[in-house]
Amino acid sequence: MITMNQQKLPPAIFLMGPTASGKTGAAVSLMTKLPVEIISVDSALVFKDMNIGTAKPEAAILEKAPHHLIDIIDPTSAYSAANFRSDALQLMADITARGKIPLLVGGTMLYFKALEEGLSGLPEAEPLIRAALDAEAAQIGWPAMHNKLAAIDPQTAARLEPNDTQRIQRALEVYQITGETMSSLFTKQTSQALPYQLLKISLVPSDRKVLHERIALRFDQMLAAGFVEEVRVLIAKYSSLTAESTAMRCVGYRQALEHLSGEYDVAELRDRGIFATRQLAKRQLTWLRSMKDIVELDCLETDLNELVFNEINQFIKSVI
Repeated sequence: MITMNQQKLPPAIFLMGPTASGKTGAAVSLMTKLPVEIISVDSALVFKDMNIGTAKPEAAILEKAPHHLIDIIDPTSAYSAANFRSDALQLMADITARGKIPLLVGGTMLYFKALEEGLSGLPEAEPLIRAALDAEAAQIGWPAMHNKLAAIDPQTAARLEPNDTQRIQRALEVYQITGETMSSLFTKQTSQALPYQLLKISLVPSDRKVLHERIALRFDQMLAAGFVEEVRVLIAKYSSLTAESTAMRCVGYRQALEHLSGEYDVAELRDRGIFATRQLAKRQLTWLRSMKDIVELDCLETDLNELVFNEINQFIKSVI
């Protein structure tokens, strides 16, 4: 039931799901039917010149259905959850002022969480601590670092894979800087309620195996479209890019870099890239299971776009 207080809030929509769940297609189909504007919620799509490996919507699609927060920074730059929240809030206010509804679409669950719940006051990165953690990881391996995190912060470690190097490093860094675990800081965070009435839709697969098949097919299509050459051009254009750069930690890019450096052939690149993408999907689904008040739709349904439209159309009618 909608309270009087909720009725005073403008509407906004979260369209979430794991990679290859059909989010972009569903969002684009809504543009011709409903008064929405799309805001991308994807930590990889913010980077310029990274098109194939991020499955960035093609130019023809973006012309038909413009996405905010795509191609906004160079791959040598960094973009945080705090940056996203600030940018998204401004865009949402602008969209609402235009008489339209913000439609936030993507799979970077940390961004959705930061936007809805506010920021946790986590400290800025400390290069010296990160360098020390990298050196330790080089000696004992990231699975052992994950075990170290589990002893300190079991709650955070439980939602991370042993090869999720970026997030393991960040959790250990936060603990060294503050003396508090990341899970503890999230619990203590000051609520910064999002001033919108939300509809949260999650596109999840009824059969995980089919999603895995989609992921494999899409990675094969990326390779056929010239993904390796895209990475070759990137490292030539941006000479400071390394495997540790934030942009190169996007799924598939590190594996492509390792392939280009001669560590393994294209067949192994394919296997490693597909495995890494499936692990990403697993983490995304874990995040989604932990979120509340979500409308779940089976992303494998043939009429998915219609199902999404019906949910959003009903929501709009109920709040406007």
